[in-house]
Amino acid sequence: MKDTLLDIVKHTHALGFLNLVKIVSDDKESTIESMADDRSVIMKGKFHKPIGIDGTFGMPQLNKLDILLKVPEYKDGATITVSTRDKEGTHYPTGLHFENAGGDFKNDYRFMNAEIIEEKLKTVKFRGVNWDIEFEPGMAAVTRLTYQVQANSEETSFIAKTDGTDLKFYFGDHSTHAGEFIFQPGVSGTLDKNWAWPVAQVLQILKLAESSTVKMHISNEGALQLTVDSGIGEYQFILPAQSK
Repeated sequence: MKDTLLDIVKHTHALGFLNLVKIVSDDKESTIESMADDRSVIMKGKFHKPIGIDGTFGMPQLNKLDILLKVPEYKDGATITVSTRDKEGTHYPTGLHFENAGGDFKNDYRFMNAEIIEEKLKTVKFRGVNWDIEFEPGMAAVTRLTYQVQANSEETSFIAKTDGTDLKFYFGDHSTHAGEFIFQPGVSGTLDKNWAWPVAQVLQILKLAESSTVKMHISNEGALQLTVDSGIGEYQFILPAQSK
C-alpha cells in the first residue's frame, strides 16, 4: 500500500502541477486520472496490479498525503488501512488511516467521494493522433535540456522540430536571447510545425527517467505524450500543443 501511495505522489504532486487525482479501482484493475489546473497536462494511468481499494474516489490535497508518508512515526512497523462506510449494503472507501507501531500516533487522510470527483475532474477524451516520432530519451538528453532551460529562464515554452534525422528543441527567437540543441539524433519522422510545449511541465516529467522508463511520442498534429513506467504503474502524460 505505502509503495503505491508513494508512486502516486511521485507522479502527481511531486511534479508541481497535478494536485487532485481520480482513482477507479476494483479487484481486476485500478486506473488513475489527473489534469493540471491550466489544462496543460492530462494524465491517465493504470497500475500493474489492483491497489486493493474498491470504488471510485478522489484524492485531494496530495501535499497532505505526501507529508503523512514522510512522517518518521510511520517509517517502521506502521499500518495504513482503508477507511470505509456502508451505504445500502455497499462499502465505499472514505480515506486512509495511518497508525504508528505503538498505536499512539494517528492520522486520517480523507478521500473525495465519487460524485464530487466526477464533477471536479471530468474525464477528458483524447481523440488520438498518429505519432510521427517515438523514442526513449536518455538522462544525458534531459541534462542538456536542463542547461538550455537555465540559459533561457525567461522562456516558458520551447518548439520541437526535426532537422533531417535530428530532433531539435528551440528557445526564444530572433528578437530575444535564444538557444537550440539536438535533443535526440537519429529519429525517423518529420515535425515541421511551430507547435510549442510548456518547458516546466515537460522537464519535470522527463526527470522521472532517473528511476523509470520514459518514452516520448510527438505528433505533427499538435500533441506530445510522455509514457512513464515506474514498475508499479504506467502513467501517460498528454500535452496539447500551444501556439507560439
